[in-house]
Amino acid sequence: MISRHDAAQRLDISLEMARKHGLPNRMTEAEFDELDQNPPAWLAQSRANRKAGARPVWVQLTCTVCGYTEAVRPKKWWPEFTYITCSDHSPLDLPPAADGLYRAEIDGIGTRFVGIVDA
Repeated sequence: MISRHDAAQRLDISLEMARKHGLPNRMTEAEFDELDQNPPAWLAQSRANRKAGARPVWVQLTCTVCGYTEAVRPKKWWPEFTYITCSDHSPLDLPPAADGLYRAEIDGIGTRFVGIVDA
């Protein structure tokens, strides 16, 4: 059984869209495969929009230090991160910024990450 949240991630749709179109709280792999292989009109349209260059609905964040991962909805204000780390890691765990670059830390990325930007 997979959850609605997992199904939304795998279909690359928002959780709100999954609820709106009646995806159940839990579904079997067979039910998911049927939905994925024979998408209803709303899902087909969503996929067509994705191919048109729209931003992804979900991104996978991975800690550079320990490899912990989390799928989250990206925010419009996020810059291009040089590194992403769990908030409990020290900045000294990362390679130093290249000469002439300034390092900025951005808290509140996902549920436990800090985004690092070298610019």
